[in-house]
Amino acid sequence: MSSGFDTKIAVVLRDDLAGWQSLNVTAFLVSGITAAVPELVGEPYADADGTRYLAMLGRPVMVFAGDADVLRTAHRRALDRGLAPAIFTADLFATGNDADNRAAVAKVARADLDLVGIAVHGPRNAVDKIVKGARMHP
Repeated sequence: MSSGFDTKIAVVLRDDLAGWQSLNVTAFLVSGITAAVPELVGEPYADADGTRYLAMLGRPVMVFAGDADVLRTAHRRALDRGLAPAIFTADLFATGNDADNRAAVAKVARADLDLVGIAVHGPRNAVDKIVKGARMHP
């Protein structure tokens, strides 16, 4: 079934995360995509009573899982294709704010990042190739 979108958003999570960690990491990663590509956000919602609700992404987010090697490979593939991913490393579970998050990432070389999740937005076929080897998150 075709979604009708020419681009795709995908999140790849390490498959050994606790449930709360998977949800938290997904939320952080998708916020990175939203910040980078704000035109992906749709219009605000309203119910039949006129109560207003916040706008959300106007397209689905596909969530995948894989081991550490799958994440490293997806990370490399995204960078090789010129797509900047949002990343979440294991170190970020121990920080408490954005400045500390950025500092934790900045002190680790790219090859040594302990990735627990990445998110990428780009052309559908490129994103499909980036996440190849990951499976749909349970």
